[in-house]
Amino acid sequence: MLTWDVIVVGGGHNGLVLAAYLARAGERVLVLEARDRVGGACTTEETWAGFKVSTAAYVVSLFRPEIVRDLELARHGYAVLRRDPSSFTPLPDGRSLTLGPDLARNQREVARFSERDAARLPGYEAQLERIARAIEPSLLETPPDPFSGRPRELLRLARMGARLLRLGADGPAAVEILTGAARDVLDRWFESDALKATLATDAIIGAWASPSTPGTAYVLFHHVMGEVDGARGVWGYVRGGMGALPEAIAAAARAAGAEIRTGARVARIQVRGDAAEGVVLEDGTELYAKRIASSADATRTLLGLVGEEHLPPEVAERARRIDYASGSVKINVALSALPRFRAVPGGGAGPGPEHRGTIHVAPSLDYLERAFDDARAGLPSRAPVLECTLPSVVDESVAPAGKHLMSMFVQYAPFRLAQGSWDEERDRFADRCFAALEEYAPGFTAAVLAREVLAPPDLERRFGLTGGNIFQGAMTLPQLFSMRPLPGFADYRTPIENLYLCGAATHPGGGVMGACGYNAAREMLRDRRRGWPRRP
Repeated sequence: MLTWDVIVVGGGHNGLVLAAYLARAGERVLVLEARDRVGGACTTEETWAGFKVSTAAYVVSLFRPEIVRDLELARHGYAVLRRDPSSFTPLPDGRSLTLGPDLARNQREVARFSERDAARLPGYEAQLERIARAIEPSLLETPPDPFSGRPRELLRLARMGARLLRLGADGPAAVEILTGAARDVLDRWFESDALKATLATDAIIGAWASPSTPGTAYVLFHHVMGEVDGARGVWGYVRGGMGALPEAIAAAARAAGAEIRTGARVARIQVRGDAAEGVVLEDGTELYAKRIASSADATRTLLGLVGEEHLPPEVAERARRIDYASGSVKINVALSALPRFRAVPGGGAGPGPEHRGTIHVAPSLDYLERAFDDARAGLPSRAPVLECTLPSVVDESVAPAGKHLMSMFVQYAPFRLAQGSWDEERDRFADRCFAALEEYAPGFTAAVLAREVLAPPDLERRFGLTGGNIFQGAMTLPQLFSMRPLPGFADYRTPIENLYLCGAATHPGGGVMGACGYNAAREMLRDRRRGWPRRP
């Protein structure tokens, strides 16, 4: 009977990162991916002839540079194309706000709305960066278990807390950012609605929350924590589409000796006694390994693949209570021409600065709040929040000559509607999104050649994202750090011996970061050095 050292369930980018590191350490690794390609939600598909569509994830910045270096991903084809400027927000009065990596240029832009805000912008950016630098090391650390009562865990927690204490006067601001609402933070710093709304979209992306919801401030500093080619706070497009990143990781894993099978859906994880010993595929094939690592979310892994009968009752109950609420829709659009904005009169025939970064349709904080109020009532937002990108402007390889590709990430749309179904609502909501953009870019709809609309149930079916949640669980305070995915199990291990979690359900959470797989690999190799002990 052929047995592997490790079977990885799911070939998303985190599962592939784990596989590559374990294979490099000499483990015999098999990756099983249900879809016909690796990458999970970080994928590229030729949805229409000549268009390389980043179907779900669409920009990159947070992916850990340590992984890029260790796995030599550039050698395997991974390259990121920087965006400058990074954002463009057209406004109903015909003005616009453009922001990018150049602080002085940003100040000039903001000054058109508020001289006070322009003067305060450097202080805001500097404080966020100081806090981000204090928190960033924790991304590649295994959270301690403060509830265990073990002195070693409490000491680890104290060491992490000491980093926050060293922030000094920034300490209270750090606490507010970790626990508070984005609106409170932004209102304290700025007065311009255009600036606050543009920054607030970073705080609510993919979340079932408005800017006034506690916990949304945590995501604000993500835009200063990532980097592209050493430049902090820069977001970019993966050359050739997002799928080129997992393909590069897969190439590194194969080069190290890992085997990767696509079209291999795991139906269940085999458990004998209290230990995992293998998997059963959907076609009935049984495969065995000394250890299993799942990049599926905690609920799908523990309740779906393992089964409640193998779990302690309190663990099963906690797994059922994980919050997967989300309100995101992804719309991919093939265009015959670039959108032309009323806020940029006299624009030429080719791409302008307004096309290179993220186009925000979110003119004020109140606009964002009203959009979420609709969703809480079970309705897709009547005036949706749009984040639109045109990767073909920066990367000509993703669309045929003379045509363009748009990714439209939309908030908010509830998974379950108060009335009707998504089969009835999907196209109506997409029409509403197009009409919202049309108000700022007349003629946009006429340039649409084709579109693909992925509502929350579509994201769940296609990518295994429970509830359509792009982070494998809400990124709110009760589900972060030592609480992610469950209290007592933030160390990538599970109650089942030899079964680990390595996906975005674990610390530090969602986003195309790779840190979850990196951390899980470290813990598995640490257990190998200890002789693979049983969990107490």
